[in-house]
Amino acid sequence: MAITLMVVGAIALVWVAVALSFCALRRCTFHQAFLLVPIAIWHRLGVSGGANLRGKPPVLYAVLHQSYLDPALMLSLLPDDTLHILDEQSARSIWLEPWREMARTIAFNPEHFFVSRRLVRHLKGNGRLAVYLPDGIEPDTKPYRLYRAVARIALRSGANVVTVSVRGSRHTLFAPAGAHSRFPLKGLRVAALEAKTIPELVEQSGDEKGSAAAALFNRVMEADTA
Repeated sequence: MAITLMVVGAIALVWVAVALSFCALRRCTFHQAFLLVPIAIWHRLGVSGGANLRGKPPVLYAVLHQSYLDPALMLSLLPDDTLHILDEQSARSIWLEPWREMARTIAFNPEHFFVSRRLVRHLKGNGRLAVYLPDGIEPDTKPYRLYRAVARIALRSGANVVTVSVRGSRHTLFAPAGAHSRFPLKGLRVAALEAKTIPELVEQSGDEKGSAAAALFNRVMEADTA
């Protein structure tokens, strides 16, 4: 019994020590860091462009949603004043409850997402907003409307856009059933690109007639291959 308590105590001390190091490294709260530790260790988490995750607001985080692990990671890594627009399953999932308690979350159906004045006002008030864009959306399809809506929200609010992809996420045990081959110990790397406004993304595309949605889509795909 004593040995068991010593082992548990040692694990707890290491957990707290790693969490405290994450607080300094990732500039997150202890609560965020504490819940990040098991994911980071199990999946050998790496972060590219970490400073972009905590840039000056207003900022809209466009996250490529490849698995149900992505919201947990974003709730741990993004500033705790970020408003997260979660899919219905992530908003109801019992195991995600400890992460959802760290920030404000709203459930939405991606098929009925529209340009909300409330979200525009939130961003104009120097807010932060995280929107999760379903994996596998292609241009000129019905689900692509989500990109149009998100791009309009960013454009109307004047917010900077940070596109984020969790590389390897679609191959974890948390990926949607049947979507991809799964590997329990799959390594993960969060890639967050530099913040840019929608007009800057359109200009960067080099297409004078390019749409805001197309510019956002290309930027999200860029994050996924960064």
